[in-house]
Amino acid sequence: MIYTKLPRIVFLALAMLFAGAASAQELVAVTNSNEPASAARGPEASPQPASQASSHHKLGPLDLSVNWRFRTEAWDWFQAPTPAQNTQAFEHSLLRVGLGQKSERFEWFVEGAQDAILDLPTGAILAGRPGQLGLGGTYFAANGRGQNNANGFVRQAYVAFVLPSDGKLKLGRFTFLDGAEVSPKDKSLATLVNTRITQRLIGDLDFSAVGRSFDGAQLAFDTHAGNFTLLGARPTRGVYQIDAMGELDVDLFYGAYTVLVNSAKSSGEFRLFSLGYIDERASVLKTDNRATALRAADHNHIRIGTYGADYIHVFRTQNHGQFDVLFWGALQNGSWGVLTQRAGAFVGEAGWQPVIHVLNPFFRAGYSFGSGDNDPADGRHGTFFQVLPTPRPYARFPFYNMMNNEDFFGSATFRLPRSFVIKSELHALRLANANDLWYGGGGAFQPHTFGYTGRASGGNRALANVWDVSMDVPLRYGFSFTTYYARAWGKSVVASIYPAGTNAQFGYLETNFRF
Repeated sequence: MIYTKLPRIVFLALAMLFAGAASAQELVAVTNSNEPASAARGPEASPQPASQASSHHKLGPLDLSVNWRFRTEAWDWFQAPTPAQNTQAFEHSLLRVGLGQKSERFEWFVEGAQDAILDLPTGAILAGRPGQLGLGGTYFAANGRGQNNANGFVRQAYVAFVLPSDGKLKLGRFTFLDGAEVSPKDKSLATLVNTRITQRLIGDLDFSAVGRSFDGAQLAFDTHAGNFTLLGARPTRGVYQIDAMGELDVDLFYGAYTVLVNSAKSSGEFRLFSLGYIDERASVLKTDNRATALRAADHNHIRIGTYGADYIHVFRTQNHGQFDVLFWGALQNGSWGVLTQRAGAFVGEAGWQPVIHVLNPFFRAGYSFGSGDNDPADGRHGTFFQVLPTPRPYARFPFYNMMNNEDFFGSATFRLPRSFVIKSELHALRLANANDLWYGGGGAFQPHTFGYTGRASGGNRALANVWDVSMDVPLRYGFSFTTYYARAWGKSVVASIYPAGTNAQFGYLETNFRF
């Protein structure tokens, strides 16, 4: 069971934490001891592109940044009838070193990365519906069934030019998060945008061991009427595989208009966006609810257009704290191979931050819907396609995403003194359509792997109930510490695939260092 793994996991993570902290006290000069929790990119962190999240130090005329993350993960996956390694523990590390220079009209930045994924389980993959038993099986399959893996790659390498009319052009390899085009001055609004809007369709999947970048061009203009952003790029390899140098035969086009809506007692943001996705990997087997023979015979490209909008507003009261509402929606058309794409998704949320000192609580509830396909033989694909997102901010126990999914959730966050953050969430999950699959994953990451997994539902809809808790602790000398635990109680969908054990657990201990 997972309990036999926990002593070793705790020891490894704490040893790395305190050994690193002790070493830092000897070798690194004292920095700001009030480093914010967002430095850790933890559950309450504002997800920012890697270049923006880094802390820069001068090296002559150049800017130097160093970021290192070490995480130990423990999984106790649902149990299939066939015995397998559903209980597992493994470690991974990601070191990023960046060098750049910025002037009034020009900027360049190069960031190299070294990744390692160690002690992967060798028996966490089963044939058929059970598939990969947690991310240990995913990492093992993605890296040629290697148990210990290490590599180096270029994470970012770009040049940026300041243009007339408050424009900026960026060319090269960089990270990109949809919804992060504007940084609101209101801190509450900025936090909500960064944690509840961004990366639903395009993200760097920074929670994974390797992450994702984009090769292309980004053009942005800040005007009195709002921000206009255009992106044309190709995603890199990586995410779950250690080789992240190459790019994929996938084209991505994105455009957004964002405007801030402010008043004396409230702040808001409205965004219109459109996205084009073309997957030209004709030999890759698409993941959908058709029979395997039909999918294998479909070599047509995926060409999908996504059109949507979101609006978020924060209202401040004198005696009752802050309230906020959030709406996000998207529609899709185009072609899914030989099928016609027609799908949609919707999110509605509300939050309240009462005035309670010391605890500083933040309560939130919401509903998320991503459409599913009703009939695999009608020539229409009705599953909402999530493109290239970072699912983890919205699915902290990462065994599901927005595709063919309904999620009723509530959360409570407590921001304690010294930037100490505790957060807990409850989710009630079910499939949007029982005739479709239970989907997981975060999009394309290999030339010959589709990027999303799917398991037949057995004609069921109820997926699972999930409870989790996380803790972010900023430390001295650029270190921070995050711990997370989640438990899932599987329902009828899970029981039809894993009848030997319908409950699952997931936890990790993570150390971050920024210089």
